[in-house]
Amino acid sequence: MSLTARIRDRRLGAAPTRAQSMAFGASGFPVQLMGQTFSAFVVYFYVAHLGVAAEWVAAAMIAHGIVNAVLNPVVGALSDRIRTPWGRRIPWIGLGIVPLVVAFALIWMPPELPAGGLIAWFLIVVAVYDIAFVVVVLNISALFPEIFRTTEERARGNVPRQVFAIVGMILGTAGAPLLYDSIGWPGMAIALGFVCLVMFGWSFAGGMVERRGEVAASASSSMTWKDQLRYTFANRAFVPYVLGSLFVQTSIAVILAAIPFYVRYSLHAAEGESSILLGVIFVVAVPAIFLWSWVVRRTSPRAALLWAVGVFGIAVLGYLLPSGVLGAALVGVAVGVGVGGLLQLLEVVLSQIIDDDAQRTGLRREGVYFGVNGFVVKGSIVLQAIVAAWVLNASGFDAALGDSQQEAVDGGIRIMLAVVPMVFTALGWVCFWLYPIRVRDVEPVQG
Repeated sequence: MSLTARIRDRRLGAAPTRAQSMAFGASGFPVQLMGQTFSAFVVYFYVAHLGVAAEWVAAAMIAHGIVNAVLNPVVGALSDRIRTPWGRRIPWIGLGIVPLVVAFALIWMPPELPAGGLIAWFLIVVAVYDIAFVVVVLNISALFPEIFRTTEERARGNVPRQVFAIVGMILGTAGAPLLYDSIGWPGMAIALGFVCLVMFGWSFAGGMVERRGEVAASASSSMTWKDQLRYTFANRAFVPYVLGSLFVQTSIAVILAAIPFYVRYSLHAAEGESSILLGVIFVVAVPAIFLWSWVVRRTSPRAALLWAVGVFGIAVLGYLLPSGVLGAALVGVAVGVGVGGLLQLLEVVLSQIIDDDAQRTGLRREGVYFGVNGFVVKGSIVLQAIVAAWVLNASGFDAALGDSQQEAVDGGIRIMLAVVPMVFTALGWVCFWLYPIRVRDVEPVQG
């Protein structure tokens, strides 16, 4: 039997096995490894290493953000509509993995070009990377509610995926500098690309499978783009969910942006100490994922998410108090518990919304829901930038003064790190409190 035939005939008829859950979860590692490496180092690479003007790189990054945001709902709607002998999601993922990894590597391997040529290279290669990233990652996400059909299955099945994601996140920010320092940027690109390809290969072969009797994707072809959006936002649970998700993810984005300022100007520690505070959050989030998996299996997605958001919102206020790195790291332990809950539960709740939508429409439209969610949540980047600029300017921050900032700067930074995220988190908690689905499981529609 040929490889394409084996893929075509592979279907899931019951709950996934532990091996399938582990393999599916492995996809979280390359996704976060590439995403974190790109977001953390691409501006530094093109500005500091290649000498491209910062304003040109900034303009290119804005274009990258717009393209990425718009692609999410478009690819999601197309994925829901297309039907092939191999399924709805598998062909997208299988065809997208190699272009994604190659484009990621080429970002760090430009030929010798003048500044204008480097920007053109950046725009073209990143456009390919963006398209492939959305195609692969959105369809992997859309498989999650299909493979795991109950809250019990989703709570257990999301654990390996989020653990792999956190490891990829840590290595993307901490491992990449070690590699480019020792083997250069092209060497780093090839090494990380190879690792990502291997992990994607394992995940695709062992864990990415569609269900027998899935709702016919062609049935959604009768829905226009306008109808797709209308039915999505008419879902009584989606609007509070997506707004709550935007608010809590803005809180996390603000914290990540504020910590370097907090370490230098409030704690008066070395800049490198930022890695300790960030590391504590994500290291603690790993065991916290198991904790929240246990909680949601004994309560409901709504109840567990409210508790997780509450823990996170209260914990971030602790950043107002410390005068040293140790105290801030202890606060980070509590913050990490909340972050683990958000990582574990947000997709579980969105999967429940998709089940509810399937009851009303007779269609499983995972692609549209994850796509529209991705589009809205991209707003967290904009909100984070606005908050950071407003707080720093209002407190009188002046980069030219170095460490000799006005006294108000310390207070402004603490407000940015603690009070502002708490306010966004409180808004998110209210949204999730309004979330109307209070049962553990919505009976999914089978084909």
